[in-house]
Amino acid sequence: MEYGERDLRTASPDDSPSSCPPNPSFRITPDKKFRRSLSTREPSFAEIFPPTISPPRPSTSALPSSPLSSPLHCRLPPPDAAAAPGPAPAAASEPSYRCISSLLLKKDGQILSMAMSSDLIYTGSERNVIRARKLPALVECDQLKTKAPMAVALAASDDRVCAAFADFKIRVWRRVWDGRLKHVRLGTIPTAGGYVRTYITRTDKMGKHVGPITSLAINAAADILYSASIDRTVKVWRVSDLRCIETFHAHPDAVNALLVADRDGVLFTASDDATIRVWRQDLCGGSRRHSLTVTLPAKHSPVKSLALSPDGNVLYGGCSDGYVHFWLKGWFTGQLQYGGCLQGHTHAVLCMATAGKFLVTGSADSTSQVWVRGQDGEHSCLAVLVGHKGPIRCVAAYHGGSTSSSSSGADGGGRLGGADNHDHEDGCPMICTGSLDGVLKLWKVTRPVV
Repeated sequence: MEYGERDLRTASPDDSPSSCPPNPSFRITPDKKFRRSLSTREPSFAEIFPPTISPPRPSTSALPSSPLSSPLHCRLPPPDAAAAPGPAPAAASEPSYRCISSLLLKKDGQILSMAMSSDLIYTGSERNVIRARKLPALVECDQLKTKAPMAVALAASDDRVCAAFADFKIRVWRRVWDGRLKHVRLGTIPTAGGYVRTYITRTDKMGKHVGPITSLAINAAADILYSASIDRTVKVWRVSDLRCIETFHAHPDAVNALLVADRDGVLFTASDDATIRVWRQDLCGGSRRHSLTVTLPAKHSPVKSLALSPDGNVLYGGCSDGYVHFWLKGWFTGQLQYGGCLQGHTHAVLCMATAGKFLVTGSADSTSQVWVRGQDGEHSCLAVLVGHKGPIRCVAAYHGGSTSSSSSGADGGGRLGGADNHDHEDGCPMICTGSLDGVLKLWKVTRPVV
């Protein structure tokens, strides 16, 4: 396995989002001719969700133009390095990565969604089966079957698994242990009674989304499930009785991702309108409605994915132009302030995950990047994971015992705990990536010990 790393830096925080010229994105259909055959039984994911993916950015004076900007670049010695006299370079001083496990899911087709909970990872694909696998061996331990194909979004909590399908409905399971791991189907959202209430009240609050669902997120403390859709709305479902308790118009354009902060229950939504919006639930009033608190612009580029640091102090937004913008929470005011952007990918950032001070991004350029945040708030790229032959649709990261992981645009976050302990003296997380090429990979990144 080849080893790779990059030496990229964040942009200056002085570059405010409004100071940059528009960076238009173009709606194109990704190449579906990966090196594997796709299922012909159901329509492909790209046919139902044509993603807004911009072409590679041209080199400009404001962007790095070195060969390291190539997503498939691995740091190799120059051709004449072998003939050059002198000692060999100390490769141990550079970060490295290796692929621990790689699974080709031939029958499942494209991997569309992923969620992690405890020591389990759930994957959704073009088929009507959600597979639960044990970490870190990726051994399949259960299957969640439905009649509907294409699990486009997943979310998992301590004892619940929620999946959104191409029929605009959500299925909910409860995880139990009866001698072995089992998942009991609780129901489908919206329920049949919801349609009756919708007809009587003449409102769409109880009905299903009128467009494909793009993301799910669970607030276990409040017993709430959030769903986002390209119909520009966010629906709030009560998990206990599977009822819709609120529907609100979140953005003037399609909502691509959402996530919930574990500490205070704040809701974040990302949209094609190139903004991230922050919502809070009114806990004092009886209605418990969500209200908009702030709108964060993202430099004129549609925001495709979201991630939040475990401490809640850094918010990341992955855009269709390949940039990742981030905002820092002020220690005194608690307000989010623009901190800069991470320049690395050449195509849309479709998913992200955080683990400790690490950020993992997955892109339509078929690569995944691992970033680390320093004490001063600066980010540096540790490694570029190369190996997939299709866009990376979902990604998750975890440290061997207890951490949170999330993947935006394809699934919601879930708490991790109880996974087998690994040798993580360097602090780097284990990384799991799922791609439209139908391959699931588990990676280990190592950092040099100084």
